[in-house]
Amino acid sequence: AADLSDAHHDHHGGHAAGNWFFSMLSVRTVSAAAAFFGLSGLAARHGELEDVPTLAIAIAAGAIAFFVVGWLMSFMHKLNVDGTVRIERAIGCRGNVYLTIPGAKAGAGKVHVNVLNRTMEYQAVTQHATLTVGTPIVVVAVVGPDKVEVIPANSDAGS
Repeated sequence: AADLSDAHHDHHGGHAAGNWFFSMLSVRTVSAAAAFFGLSGLAARHGELEDVPTLAIAIAAGAIAFFVVGWLMSFMHKLNVDGTVRIERAIGCRGNVYLTIPGAKAGAGKVHVNVLNRTMEYQAVTQHATLTVGTPIVVVAVVGPDKVEVIPANSDAGS
């Protein structure tokens, strides 16, 4: 039974190496490999080298280009940024009332807020007087997963 377990692990070890190669396989890497294979082969042929060294240089250049481009693509993929706007980032941001917000936290309205150069829509409450559509506001707190507390932008508390 131990031998079967070891064979099973060896099988996955080979699979992991194959998956690594196939993860690098893309149109970009193959195109780069083909281009460098052809260009270096042409340069070696123009340098009047024999067939075997020319082929060796072309294959080496193609392989190097394949792996360099594959590595660069995986590196750039790791630089990918999560563009999710979290509601906590809205605190201190300015916006406008979209649907009237009843005063004294009597109910919720809606606001449009500019967060990280994106317009976000949130439910909103205020302790101040009723805020009508179009009123400039500042977010002062998060009171729920989709709800913020706001004050008028010209309020002393917002400065």
